[in-house]
Amino acid sequence: MSAKNVRAPNLPLPPEEYDRQYMDKLLATLRLYFNQLDNVGPIAAATEINGTDIVAALSFVRPSPTVPNTFILSLPTQADTANLRVGDIYYDTTASNVLKIKT
Repeated sequence: MSAKNVRAPNLPLPPEEYDRQYMDKLLATLRLYFNQLDNVGPIAAATEINGTDIVAALSFVRPSPTVPNTFILSLPTQADTANLRVGDIYYDTTASNVLKIKT
């Protein structure tokens, strides 16, 4: 399940009595929210590098700013291991770009 960039929607306030239009709006809002949660997005890791900052995240890809529908890998490398926590994932560029976990 993807949870990237998904926020819980603001649900409409209920009327005093049953109203079909309200129920349709409520269900459409919930349907959209659940579809966003069910969307398989680019999720795979526990660490992300954002420029020079290393942050915990669910995804290690980010959208390309120049090529639509393309994602750029943004994992830290072995040069960043001093700033990583135990269990964080990084690329070891000295070992043929192998994914490693800091222990």
